[in-house]
Amino acid sequence: MTDIKPTFTPAKRPGSDRGGRNGDRAGQDRGGNRGGDNRRRDNRRGGEKREPREFEQKILDLARVTRVTKGGKRMRFRACLIIGDRKGQVGMGIAKGGDVAAAVEKAFRQAKKHLIVVPIAKETIPHNIASKFGAAEIILKPAPLGTGLKCGGAVRTVLELAGVPNAVSKIKGSNNKINNARATFLALKSLKPRIAAPKAIAKASVAVAEETVA
Repeated sequence: MTDIKPTFTPAKRPGSDRGGRNGDRAGQDRGGNRGGDNRRRDNRRGGEKREPREFEQKILDLARVTRVTKGGKRMRFRACLIIGDRKGQVGMGIAKGGDVAAAVEKAFRQAKKHLIVVPIAKETIPHNIASKFGAAEIILKPAPLGTGLKCGGAVRTVLELAGVPNAVSKIKGSNNKINNARATFLALKSLKPRIAAPKAIAKASVAVAEETVA
């Protein structure tokens, strides 16, 4: 009798044919058809276009606050957020949360609920205005074209997001950012759009009447 030695064939690892041989699907994906991989890579890296946000936002103040309870101190975060579309709409929100992201998200929702419309005449505010909130006092003045925003602190942030291109401001009293922002919002709410003088209205009505008669 002759001894028959068993033969062992090593098993192939999946995807060993990297050149796309023998119709291996894994090999085709790795060696030949790379389009699917590129599409997946583009999606992972942000290849899809995102829609622009309706409002820009800036964090005016971020603080860690503490509330003392019977069980101890409870730490939270308070965020003051200013949002605006730079086209006349601006809002302010203050909210607290367990972390910074939660506080900012809640403040954003609050700001969207309290949007105001700022009247803009000749690329500046219509007239002088002064406002006070607590110890903070704000004075806003119109400025000619090309002046820019000669403002500081919270007033500049609010006017930038509101879309006011030219203005001058003065902060008196308090340096508290939140109170200064609230005083600025009170001043912007009190602004009245510029109304034509009675003589100009009379001239316009006469001109219209002459055109209709002719």
